[in-house]
Amino acid sequence: MTLSLDFASLRAAYAAGRTPQEIIGEIYDRIGARVGDKTWIHLVPREQALAAAASLATIPRNAPLWGIPFAIKDNIDLAGAPTTAACPDFSYTAAESAIVVARLIAAGAIAIGKTNLDQFATGLVGVRSPYGVPENPFDKRFIPGGSSSGSAVAVAAGLVSFALGTDTAGSGRVPAGFNNLVGLKPTKGLFSTRGLVPACRTLDVISIFALTVEDARIAGQVAAAFDAEDPYSREAAAPSILAPQEAPAAFRFGVPQNAALEFFGDGQAKAAFADACVRLKKLGGIEVPFDFSALKETAALLYDGPWVAERYAAIEAYMRDKPEALHPTTRAVIANAMRFDAVATFKALYRLEALKRRAASLWRQFDVIAVPTSGTIFTLEQLAAEPMRHNTELGYYTNFVNLLDMSALAVPAAMRADGLPCGITLIGPAFADGKLAAIGAAFHRDTGLQLGATGMPQPAQKAAAPAEQVAESVRLAVVGAHLTGMPLNSQLTQRGAKLVRSAATSKRYRLYALANTTPPKPGLVRVDGAGEAIAVEIWELSMAAFGSFVTEVPPPMAIGSLELDDGTWCKGFVCEPGALADAADITSHRSWRAYVQHRDAQRVAQQ
Repeated sequence: MTLSLDFASLRAAYAAGRTPQEIIGEIYDRIGARVGDKTWIHLVPREQALAAAASLATIPRNAPLWGIPFAIKDNIDLAGAPTTAACPDFSYTAAESAIVVARLIAAGAIAIGKTNLDQFATGLVGVRSPYGVPENPFDKRFIPGGSSSGSAVAVAAGLVSFALGTDTAGSGRVPAGFNNLVGLKPTKGLFSTRGLVPACRTLDVISIFALTVEDARIAGQVAAAFDAEDPYSREAAAPSILAPQEAPAAFRFGVPQNAALEFFGDGQAKAAFADACVRLKKLGGIEVPFDFSALKETAALLYDGPWVAERYAAIEAYMRDKPEALHPTTRAVIANAMRFDAVATFKALYRLEALKRRAASLWRQFDVIAVPTSGTIFTLEQLAAEPMRHNTELGYYTNFVNLLDMSALAVPAAMRADGLPCGITLIGPAFADGKLAAIGAAFHRDTGLQLGATGMPQPAQKAAAPAEQVAESVRLAVVGAHLTGMPLNSQLTQRGAKLVRSAATSKRYRLYALANTTPPKPGLVRVDGAGEAIAVEIWELSMAAFGSFVTEVPPPMAIGSLELDDGTWCKGFVCEPGALADAADITSHRSWRAYVQHRDAQRVAQQ
């Protein structure tokens, strides 16, 4: 393979004089050389793809996806092509393309074909298809991951630059991990799902597989748009959510506590994840272990709860009239819908709302969650022996994400000693897609891994423009309600303040929970005697922004000078001593965030 299909390499090839027709011709030659390939269910005829390439002469060359070839999971409509959802008897010819597909093509992308999948997008394994099993490009004895197996293999094998998948329980992430790819699982409603054969309509998202985070981000920025005709599209959906961002200099990443980390006996996967956490720390991350129980319980709801009935609702006529048309395992999974009635559904919805509340509190502790994309990988033989159990195990770190309205990004992490890839997934709250991309891109570049299974190196990073000097800037230590994720943090971010790093004071301070403050605030007081190092965040503001910020600081709070644990001083929040009369000494927690977490846990226990 002489040409990488990552966006940067393709653009360089076009700038050097190659034409889209030449690139498309080479791609079809690559596809033709793969004898017996089960990656595709339908290929766009070669001449039709070449005609689409020629028609790019009418589109500006600076269109974001000009001349970029892509594939489409075969539960997403492409005008004039069959949509099968990997069920031949279900097949229909789409009159028009799905909204996301139409947007990509309008931006210059060239559709190559429709890819294989676990039937009706039911599964994380990639083998439940009457069209055969797409071959794992690293070792054909192992599963390719599903349900978006064909899309992932097409990108990893260098047949397209990116591919659309779908993600309900992890189908846009698990195949990325098994194929050394980036998998962008956007916030629900960011991409329209009009033109998608639903699996679980309330949870489904269209996802993107790519060779680099930047490629996934660019394609995602094109795909993102509010669609008034899609009842699950959200008004907040906008391309700006995936606009380029710089990776933060400091961030906190949550990792499940050791007892909750599960690798199903796979020592290589365990070691790879430990190494990935070290890499995140190297990039400015602060690891925060957390209680995984709410996420684990939510994950179990997806298939052990009534959401499986949504899968039945999507293909009710086939389950009722033509059950023999379904793959046996697919039929068995969806048949579980009959176990649930309306009462069970409402009970599950009530439980989910309680779990959402617990999960939302996690973002007070950290900025993103980092988990293994999957705890292990299985051979085809292992899967055949216990298909249901192993599929469930692959969803351990994925099934909860859409139920809890989170965004996620799967990123390659390492190559194992056995030659298989291993990935991590970064998870954030809804609409944190841009932040995940910024951290994920820095992480992927730092690994130095090759692209997919192509053997090609990552493209060179463009030299950054010289950073502008921050004129008369001020560094400010915040200790309470202005911390990241806390109620008053927007008073900093709206002024363009940037988080520099997490730090701590010297051991000459005590921390108090002040009485009768809204929102609740701490008081930090310097003492001559017994004190502790108190956690703070250091933010940088322009002098003008600092001046306007200070005017909003109400008494008894004040801005003074704080001594940090490295012996330096900076501006920071202090408290008037007179405010401590009714305050509770919370110094033992050593941070406002830890105290708030403790306080909230006590309130839950008392309910």
